[in-house]
Amino acid sequence: MTAPNEVRLLPWSGLDGKSCYLSTDDGGGYVSRLANNIEAVQLSSATELLKQVPETLGDQDATLDEMRHLVKHLTGALRDVLRVATSRGHLMAVSEPREPAS
Repeated sequence: MTAPNEVRLLPWSGLDGKSCYLSTDDGGGYVSRLANNIEAVQLSSATELLKQVPETLGDQDATLDEMRHLVKHLTGALRDVLRVATSRGHLMAVSEPREPAS
């Protein structure tokens, strides 16, 4: 059984918008693998979106709607990346051995 502080924040929300967590010792289980794949897609999508930013910002003819569209998608990508970073940071914190206090 996984200790309460060893749950994994999943890269999606529940129907009510609340965070979803996975509590398991099996990092190779179906839901863990699914979460890993979704995180990879989210990070890749954010990378591709960032490549579009200089082009859109440099376009003197870009409309306000195009800028809003870009900001909307950047906001979603940032939300996803922060969730991945939070999840991975938490996993690292509970899996890395801690040195005894002096």
